[in-house]
Amino acid sequence: MEEILQRLKHILSQRRKSYITDASRIASAVLVPIYKKQGEYHILLTQRTETVRNHKGQISFPGGVYEDRDKTLQSTALRECNEEIALAKEVVELLGEMDDFITATSNYIITPFVATIPWPYTFKPDPREVEEIMEVPVSSLLDKGCLQVETEVTDGQESIAYTYNYRDKVIWGATAEILNQFLDIWTQVMKDTGT
Repeated sequence: MEEILQRLKHILSQRRKSYITDASRIASAVLVPIYKKQGEYHILLTQRTETVRNHKGQISFPGGVYEDRDKTLQSTALRECNEEIALAKEVVELLGEMDDFITATSNYIITPFVATIPWPYTFKPDPREVEEIMEVPVSSLLDKGCLQVETEVTDGQESIAYTYNYRDKVIWGATAEILNQFLDIWTQVMKDTGT
């Protein structure tokens, strides 16, 4: 494993995770898949179809709702990745877990797992769930013009809303929040490794 990925795994193992426990919300998990393509690290995202029940047409990390057969949220993320994009769990190397996030509109608690995946790899998107697989260079997401930060007020509570613009795609909501936390951690890794 490259030094950058070793450092990322170490930082994820050392940070204090923020858990959200709320029985009224639905437990779910996603994978934040990273891989090196042509010498540059990328993140894999998916654009959802217009036929899914929630988050129609939105850009998200592969993942979904916890089911009893999963036993753990990590199993949920791996199962859903296999169902959505045919990513075999045997080729996934988990590096760690990030904070829990909530979705404002659909009542989910999302637990993100960071992992490396091989490249090249033959993905097979499920046409009912995935409109498109997006390969986004980490460097593009870190460009100053990519991120927009706004303050929103909902029910008298202020919150920060992140939006990432990549080519003609807009990444927002919980996916953008997860991405923002990942990129903060990634930036620390880059500083630590001098890259």
